[in-house]
Amino acid sequence: METSNLEVKLLKLNASGEPEPNGELKARDDALNDDVQITCFTEDLHDATLHFQIIRFSKQIYAWIGCNSAKFGHLYAAAPTRPSNTVSVTSLLKGNADNTGSSMALRLVLKTGLSVVLACNLPKDSPILEATAERKLIGKLRSLGYIRTGPSAA
Repeated sequence: METSNLEVKLLKLNASGEPEPNGELKARDDALNDDVQITCFTEDLHDATLHFQIIRFSKQIYAWIGCNSAKFGHLYAAAPTRPSNTVSVTSLLKGNADNTGSSMALRLVLKTGLSVVLACNLPKDSPILEATAERKLIGKLRSLGYIRTGPSAA
């Protein structure tokens, strides 16, 4: 895309300046007729603070989870694959297939049916913190209506 075309697209993107009471920001691109929803929230635990950001596109979800800092961390992409209805996961930055983020991205695809890009900055060897972070993220996705319901949901 040319720079001038990109600038025109950015000018057409209207984002509301004030977040809604639930912390969600909404942007709408009239040229693409597509909604983008941004949700940020923080959960204070006894020994850590988890920060979350969820960006919902029409056919994809981007999620970031940070623990006690705003560092980016490992980046994973996961998507449903056809025809066998399995999920493919890959590491885009830093991590490998054995890390928690890849498993979390896989489960998010199974629950949402959408492609997922997950950035995860959680300490190593903290399974309770990892499980708590995933539970909080899935709870928020459910409250936003992004989790599939019915027999096709995992």
